[in-house]
Amino acid sequence: MVQKEPTSAEAHIATIAGSFERELHKLKVAEGKAANLRKRATAYRGKLFTKDTASGLLDLSVERLSALQDKLYAHNQYGMLICLQAMDAAGKDGAVKHILSGLNPQGVRVTSFKQPSSEELDHDFLWRHYRALPARGEIGIFNRSHYENVLISRVHPEIVLGENLPSINSIADITKEFWAERLHMIRQFENIVVGSGTLVVKFFLHVSKEEQCKRLISRIDDPTKNWKFSVGDVQERAYWDDYLDAYEEAISATSTADSPWYVIPADDKWYARVAMATIIHSHMDSLNLSYPTLSPQQKSALRKARKELLR
Repeated sequence: MVQKEPTSAEAHIATIAGSFERELHKLKVAEGKAANLRKRATAYRGKLFTKDTASGLLDLSVERLSALQDKLYAHNQYGMLICLQAMDAAGKDGAVKHILSGLNPQGVRVTSFKQPSSEELDHDFLWRHYRALPARGEIGIFNRSHYENVLISRVHPEIVLGENLPSINSIADITKEFWAERLHMIRQFENIVVGSGTLVVKFFLHVSKEEQCKRLISRIDDPTKNWKFSVGDVQERAYWDDYLDAYEEAISATSTADSPWYVIPADDKWYARVAMATIIHSHMDSLNLSYPTLSPQQKSALRKARKELLR
């Protein structure tokens, strides 16, 4: 097959993409280091590209992801788990929609974890997350994830009482040591997942309180977005600092070389989507995936089948 030469615009986008990929390491939380969320930007202030250029970058990343997904599925040795966490209205759903737009839905599973069922509460807090893990060859998205158990549950510890845990009879029984142990269990869980051949990449979409307010008002004012609005989102804004503290501790304690956290400036949705797609592509590309190689016997069988079809 003759490959089409890239246009000058496509070549320019590819050049920017290479520079952008090298820039994204700044968004990664190094293992053993503090996330420093309050010091991190919530909006893109760089000059590498603009909102208009971002569309071409996103298209390129999605195209590259599609090619790698095909190899991931055919190779059938690795999987990929993408965890999304954020304050309300940070753009998680839109990011999933745009980044997955070019992928084969048969190889993608998106799980949005809601309030646990009675059956789920009768098991350990990670049980339902184990059950939703992607198989080899699949890409799994946790839209809100196992981290909810150290985020909303920490801000509202009464939720833990519903788990009917031994020796936890009141909120006073939920100590700092309890949360430290739960974070340790999450690290162990992710170590098992990575050790089984699944890439783990975690994103915190870092939106400002002011931008969140604008987006919530938009959901009220725009009839096509009314269905997205929840009064609870407004009520939870009163706990903004508590959530930020919980995120700070969780991300700082669980970002590792094998299952890193990336803090994505999310005030500009176009930037957040391009950054996430580029990071996902970079991690998948590191696997050096290829299509399975056939044995001489298999190739011989293919030749025989071809002759049979041409009779």
